[in-house]
Amino acid sequence: MKRSFCYTIGEGDDGKTIEAFLLEHEYTPTCIKFLKKAEDLIRVNGKWEFVTKELREKDILETVFLDEESSENIPSVEMPLDIIYEDADILVVNKAAKLPIHPTKGYERASLANGVVDYYEKQGETFVFRSINRIDKNTTGLVIIAKNMLSGSILGEAMRKREIRRTYLAVTEGELPERGTIDLPIGRREGSAVERKIDENGAKAVTHFERLYSANGYSLAKIRLETGRTHQIRLHMRAIGHPLPADELYHPVFDVIERHALHSWKLEFPHPITKELLSFTQELPADMKQILGLQGDCF
Repeated sequence: MKRSFCYTIGEGDDGKTIEAFLLEHEYTPTCIKFLKKAEDLIRVNGKWEFVTKELREKDILETVFLDEESSENIPSVEMPLDIIYEDADILVVNKAAKLPIHPTKGYERASLANGVVDYYEKQGETFVFRSINRIDKNTTGLVIIAKNMLSGSILGEAMRKREIRRTYLAVTEGELPERGTIDLPIGRREGSAVERKIDENGAKAVTHFERLYSANGYSLAKIRLETGRTHQIRLHMRAIGHPLPADELYHPVFDVIERHALHSWKLEFPHPITKELLSFTQELPADMKQILGLQGDCF
């Protein structure tokens, strides 16, 4: 996939080198290294230039990002995709349950990445899969995918700076308090490559929750992550006595649902290129509504 960016140099940038200008426009050193590796990826007034060239007012600077091959080890596999939003730089998808983000053991040809690569290959495009927010295989909901190296690096930095606001909906056992904050560190469980645990020596993890509804011995919680540790919501809700049903690792009780009851409901973030504030929500899935006896569009 190819993506070009064009800038008209203003008075305030007169005399800056191309490299200095790009760094000020959120190009990472990795992006600049990519642009330097081949001729014609950086042009000024239509002519290829080194990044050390000084820019002048009214110059036209163009950069080109080109993925010559699709992601290695991600075979193209046709599957239905629920696309919520797409433009030249990002793709937002509503991920189904039982679908990992990346190929894993047992799911080499059954991941979201396989389907997205296929979606673009059918359009005659190579595609490198760059998932920005990662959710568990059995968590449903919104996932952001960057369509080029620049949008990927900017959104990756936005995640690190907590500029991407992620809100989840979870069904938990029992009646939750009206609202609260859980501040419990999380670390790896010894002897397991997958499981985590509450660990006083672990990484800081903070979860904010609000009870939206309760029925049938369960609660619907709106959850905002301040940090993004692996299995954070699942561990934190269990730690306060309100585990998610059907959590195969931390509460394997499958009487009301077949997968842990967690949904990536809302994402708010600035567009990596235009800086427009974007906001997306995705309706609560039917299997989670059923636990609470809910019908229709409600959350």
